[in-house]
Amino acid sequence: MHRKKMETRLVFLFAALLATVLLEYKPVLPTLASEADHSVLAEVSVFETGNFHPIQSDVGTASSCSPPRSLLIFRPEEKGTYPVILFHHGTGCQNSWYTDVFKFISSHGYIVVAPQLYGLMPPSGQVELDLAAEVANWLPSGLRCVLPEDIEGDMHNLALAGHSRGGYIAFALALGLADVSLDVDFSALIGVDPVAGTSKNNQMEPKILNYESCSFNFSIPVAIIGTGLGDKPAFPILPQTCAPDGVSHTEIFNECKPPCSHFVTSDYGHMDVLDDDIGPIGELARAVCKGSRRGVSRDPMRRTVGGVFVAFLEAFFEGNYTDYNKILQKPNYFAPATLDPVQNKSEGTPCSSLSAMSVDEL
Repeated sequence: MHRKKMETRLVFLFAALLATVLLEYKPVLPTLASEADHSVLAEVSVFETGNFHPIQSDVGTASSCSPPRSLLIFRPEEKGTYPVILFHHGTGCQNSWYTDVFKFISSHGYIVVAPQLYGLMPPSGQVELDLAAEVANWLPSGLRCVLPEDIEGDMHNLALAGHSRGGYIAFALALGLADVSLDVDFSALIGVDPVAGTSKNNQMEPKILNYESCSFNFSIPVAIIGTGLGDKPAFPILPQTCAPDGVSHTEIFNECKPPCSHFVTSDYGHMDVLDDDIGPIGELARAVCKGSRRGVSRDPMRRTVGGVFVAFLEAFFEGNYTDYNKILQKPNYFAPATLDPVQNKSEGTPCSSLSAMSVDEL
């Protein structure tokens, strides 16, 4: 009887939340930067739309190229060879909800491959991880099948990335925890507010966190973009958070070996990286996480995430550290969204001497 009452209350709570979202749903339109802001941001062009023209492709499992899961692919229209980013979506999210960020990154000369690993309900961590490994193994031949003849993906510059639970999947893949053997090598790793469980005592399986500094057994460069509101509850009556302390960006940064950087968008929440127009289901998913204040544009968050992607990969794929170092040294002079804190573990620094350095200590 008690269980039925509890289930009834949960149904009413869910229905009320859905009704609120449907009644109040209004897309938040981006606000343009002022001329003064634009002149500052122009000094670090990674935060502005790039010079390439992104093209979107939808590739289903029934296509002649037969990917293990349906994909969204964003690539420049211009002919050339481009680094590849394999991006994993968050819990219950659609890969199409990240379109603005994907287009932004692709406009700087990158191919973004975003599989839809499952529908609304996620499978076990191990099943999802193995599906992600299958998609990764498809890339060398499959991407060649999908792309035009005059465009190639540079598999020597292959980055692994993901948001939320997808960030966990990216780190688990890099740690070699999939039961499917990987046939590709990753050259960089980026986590967007990655989450490895609901608490220290309830990690995703397979577990990635040991709660020891520099414990991750890979040495590829890592960038982690966290959110300042991700560990805050969306509703006072519900203490659950979308990026709980102890299993999110701060601890994951702690366990990374150098080189590794950590950026926190202090005024934004776990789902603010998503597009504005994600429909009622997307808005319901966004509503359960604490986010930016109502009416505040999420465009600075998306451009900051996209710009950090581009600056980080330019540094470690091309050896051009100019923009990345500027962001590390003066993040709030250049980035559209406030970054606080910014932390960095420099290459060659012994792990024993690291203790969550702030950018002021670099």
